[in-house]
Amino acid sequence: MFYAIFSIIAPVLLIALIGWVYARFRAVDLTALNRLNVELLSPLLVFTAMTQRSVAWGDYLPLLLAVTLITFGGGLAAWLVARRLGLNAAAFAVPQMFTNTGNMGLPLWLFAFGPTEFPAAVVVFVYLNLLHFTVGVRLFDRKAPLHALLNVPMVWALLAGLLVQYLHIPMPIWVFKPMEMLGSMAIPLMLFALGVRMAQFRVTRWRDGLLAGLMCPAIGLALAWLLLRLWPLPAAQAGILLLYGALPPAVLNYLFAEQYRQDPELVAAIVVAGTLLSLVFVPLALALGMPH
Repeated sequence: MFYAIFSIIAPVLLIALIGWVYARFRAVDLTALNRLNVELLSPLLVFTAMTQRSVAWGDYLPLLLAVTLITFGGGLAAWLVARRLGLNAAAFAVPQMFTNTGNMGLPLWLFAFGPTEFPAAVVVFVYLNLLHFTVGVRLFDRKAPLHALLNVPMVWALLAGLLVQYLHIPMPIWVFKPMEMLGSMAIPLMLFALGVRMAQFRVTRWRDGLLAGLMCPAIGLALAWLLLRLWPLPAAQAGILLLYGALPPAVLNYLFAEQYRQDPELVAAIVVAGTLLSLVFVPLALALGMPH
């Protein structure tokens, strides 16, 4: 079991570590790489995952409901703690609601549960992105426009994949294979970018960051475990849910905090501390969620 968990986590950590080491010696501008990933590679990953095999959406509704309860349950707990400690509630709570399902979640889900169950992971990833770009943005700024959601290519990729599946549109191998190859580049690029981001952050709020970084996976994993006791899911979906509960805050929260001027120093500390603590909680989630 130990070796199985190590073999899942090691590739994720090594690619992120390579990004971190490279950024310590070379100035890295992620702007072009992130644009390429967000606008082309990740949408192709979503599209090919949705069209490669039939996706029964009704089978994923209980999983998405459980994900929703964990997201808002963790957010409520964080909001109460922030109010108690006199911290910026949005900066403290939103990163704990919206975790790193992209840079860490997708590769971990893929390595742990394989390509057969990967569409379920993609559904969770896209659903949480929809919540992040709507609810998450509004929690940072109540006046933030939501039409930006229409500019998220992954949303359109998901809709296109559903249309191809629903209409049974054939995908010739010479069309599908290049798209699949380009989409497969998204995951290692996400991990490399995560390592670079970790090297670029300057953390000054360690105490608050460690508190939030500990609360995020501890509450998420506890809620996932409790929900599975009350509402059992198929084995792979249960593993996906447990792993979701253990994920650290997403880097995207820092970009939103900067954009909407919601204590980005605090959010940077939460992201870095949460990512470091994930080295403890992610193996625990895998030990609980992997088939024995």
